[in-house]
Amino acid sequence: MSKTITVIPGDGIGPDIIESVTAILDKAGCGFNYEYADAGLVALEKHGELLPESTLEAIARNGITLKGPLTTPVGGGFTSINVTLRKQFGLYANVRPVVSFKGTKARYEDIDIITIRENTEGMYSGLGQTTKDDGSEAEAVSRVTRVGCERIVRFAFETARRENRQKVTAVHKANILKTTSGMFLAVAREIAKEYEDIQFEEMIVDAACMKLVMNPENFDVIVTTNLFGDILSDLCAGLVGGLGMAPGANIGADCAIFEAVHGSAPDIAGKNLANPSSIILAAVQMLEHLEMQDKAANIISALRDVIESGDRTTADLGGSHGTTEFTQAIIERL
Repeated sequence: MSKTITVIPGDGIGPDIIESVTAILDKAGCGFNYEYADAGLVALEKHGELLPESTLEAIARNGITLKGPLTTPVGGGFTSINVTLRKQFGLYANVRPVVSFKGTKARYEDIDIITIRENTEGMYSGLGQTTKDDGSEAEAVSRVTRVGCERIVRFAFETARRENRQKVTAVHKANILKTTSGMFLAVAREIAKEYEDIQFEEMIVDAACMKLVMNPENFDVIVTTNLFGDILSDLCAGLVGGLGMAPGANIGADCAIFEAVHGSAPDIAGKNLANPSSIILAAVQMLEHLEMQDKAANIISALRDVIESGDRTTADLGGSHGTTEFTQAIIERL
């Protein structure tokens, strides 16, 4: 019986790269049915809201969503769509793997790092945001819970064990943020004792940034809090050539959303210029989540061969071809 997944094309280049990835999934024999839904600016124009109720219902109904980039309008009154989705569906784990591909403009080879970020608490929770009427002061509240810390750290160790990883690094700022970051670090130390087969280390966030740039090969799985994870995952993407080569997954107990993590790039929308690698790699994450490892391996092998050979690659990968030609090169290898 075929699986139905929710597909949100999104804004800008979103429809272009979603068309690419669904063609690749079909060619790989994944057998999905697609239920398309709107979100972002396109939803605002069509339905008068950024995240229509029908889209939320489709996400809940199917459990698995593949999402293109979304644009949240700048200005008051508009809440981040991604933050809203994480809260709505309890998507507590953000998983951002980065892997080196020969043929990219990356400065490093042999990078293979997973950043696992707590996705619903901390500074991104939106608590206590106030500004004085005269604009002289602004305030926000960072709140973490023991339950939140425990589930993200355990998720990281279980991921490491499942994928035969050797080490988990807990990144924190407990030397200064003694309450929130201190709780996260204390919980990480406790849970690490349950996983004697996996090496555990702890690292202050500023030192982690420096060491990631200097010696990224020393990192394996990183687990951290919301704000630090947002920054570190983009830093790691820079190690492998940028956000165009970085996918993301948002995982909860009953629902998961897999996405391209780059922006919507409206300046090149509809021009057949976008590199679809991020959403293709997100689809690989989705397949692995669904225990379709053989399909995932076939797709990533085809993608790797196209990029390494330079066969019909896009401009950001050093080529001169478009989205459709790049997609066709992958399809031929499948």
